[in-house]
Amino acid sequence: MKTVAIDVGTGTQDIIVYNSEKEFENSIKLVLPSPHLYIAQLIEESENDLYFQGEIMGGGKLKNRILEHIEKGYNVVMEPHCAKTIRDDLEQVKSFGIKIADPNETYEGYTRITLGDINIKKLSSVITEYDLDFDFDRIAIAVQDHGYNENMGDRDFRFEKIREKLDKPIKPEEFGFIDNVPDYYSRMKSVEKILKDEGIEMKPLIMDTKFASIAGMQYDEIAKGLNSYVVIDIGNGHTTAASIEDGKIQGLFEHHTSNLDGKSLNKYITKLANGTITNKEIYDDHGHGAHVLNPISKLEKVIVSGPKRELIEDSGLDWHHACPGGDVMMTGTIGLINTNEHLTKD
Repeated sequence: MKTVAIDVGTGTQDIIVYNSEKEFENSIKLVLPSPHLYIAQLIEESENDLYFQGEIMGGGKLKNRILEHIEKGYNVVMEPHCAKTIRDDLEQVKSFGIKIADPNETYEGYTRITLGDINIKKLSSVITEYDLDFDFDRIAIAVQDHGYNENMGDRDFRFEKIREKLDKPIKPEEFGFIDNVPDYYSRMKSVEKILKDEGIEMKPLIMDTKFASIAGMQYDEIAKGLNSYVVIDIGNGHTTAASIEDGKIQGLFEHHTSNLDGKSLNKYITKLANGTITNKEIYDDHGHGAHVLNPISKLEKVIVSGPKRELIEDSGLDWHHACPGGDVMMTGTIGLINTNEHLTKD
């Protein structure tokens, strides 16, 4: 069984083509720049009016590069759907000086740029360039999606949906979706559409990057020997921590990495483990929130991943850098592969 797993982050997209007949260490692995980075470079290098088409994707630097392009005197036009990459409210998009495409206009002479979090054809060309086959039986993708509700801010809505899902202790793999992505996760839905448009008929696993990482950290060799512990993904923008006991999430908090340091990580992780952390204290500290079902019996260790994981080193906690499959960069992809196997085992 061959599975291709793609974990799209802020800095990199981490990719593994895993053959279940081989070890993880012998899989094809790639760590490439995140799509928004090379699209931002296209914008920077352009000396022309721009027309954007395609899907909703992780915005990253795109908004700033687009605004800089407009300041240079160029026109920027976006089709309505992909314009939601900038803001879900198209009136806000237009307020930045971006024009929403008129279907009756041809926009001749504009440089066209296609937005999207994944490009399977491009990935295939990279792998086949080395005379390797790029065929797979399953595909799994992780992107971070705040979700959208016109009556609620992104920060509130994202955590509200996490809280709804975590109404009882569940395995991290239960946060994956196969053919049942809710419509309010517009970025995940866009990934599904891209795959369909590229002729991929199999039903993909779609998952939030943070929960793919949480799922992957469980397969670290140290973590597999523990029963009661905390996993934490310290990303470029967001930090998500979950307390685990008996293989299930007992509590969780999500914060913004820029608001955290070693001291605050010690405080929040300790309170997460003993069940005393509150949603209010995280939210009032400009984070997303916290939700605890049960304290764990003992904090045996903190398993940490993410590009900013060095923050844990000043926390005074007993920590270990996750390295499932022998590769710190493949934590999310290994989480995707195991989630896919968990949800399709029947």
